[in-house]
Amino acid sequence: MRSTITISIPEAVRSQLDKAAKADGISRSDIVRESLRDYLFLREFRAMRKSMVREASRCGIYTDQDVFDKVS
Repeated sequence: MRSTITISIPEAVRSQLDKAAKADGISRSDIVRESLRDYLFLREFRAMRKSMVREASRCGIYTDQDVFDKVS
C-alpha cells in the first residue's frame, strides 16, 4: 500500500533534485524514497551501534583488536 505525503523544500534543493533525477533517469519520488530508506536505515544502525558499544564496554571490548582477540 502506498501513501502520499507533501513536503516543503527550498527552491534550490528542488532544482538540484530535478537535475539529479534527469541525470540519473529516475523520478524525484524515486530519489526521495531511496534517500528516506537510507536515512531510516542509518538511524537504526546508529541506534543499534550505540547499544552494542555500551554492552561491549561492559565486557571490556573497546577496540577492533579487542573484538579480534575475543573471536580468535
